[in-house]
Amino acid sequence: MHVRKALPEDLPRAVELARTLGLDYSGMEGDDLWVAEGEGWVVGLVVLKKHADCLELCALGVDPARRGKGIAKALVSALMAAASGDVHLATVIPHFFETCGFKKTGKVPATFPAKRKTPWCEGCDARLCTVMVRKVS
Repeated sequence: MHVRKALPEDLPRAVELARTLGLDYSGMEGDDLWVAEGEGWVVGLVVLKKHADCLELCALGVDPARRGKGIAKALVSALMAAASGDVHLATVIPHFFETCGFKKTGKVPATFPAKRKTPWCEGCDARLCTVMVRKVS
């Protein structure tokens, strides 16, 4: 398995995988994507979205058949190595992100409340949503 910045030819498969996992969103192709490639195939992705007030890890997913092999952590590591500033996220799985160096924060970027009013967050219980940040060293 190899993690790298997505190439233009990776985008259709990466977006298809995101759609399959319920992680796709309008404009995803224009954000910074990294992919995990296994046997010549995109098996995971992570996306960094640049907002005016923060950087956001806004999608992380691995093909269900490939989970449990450290791919998600490798993707987060690649994203963080390239991040130009602190990275925020909103998640319902904070324990996983704590293992990747993120910490819960009460400081919510201004873009996040508006995000929660989009179809992206429909169906999620907002009470379970945790905002986290990982500081860049």
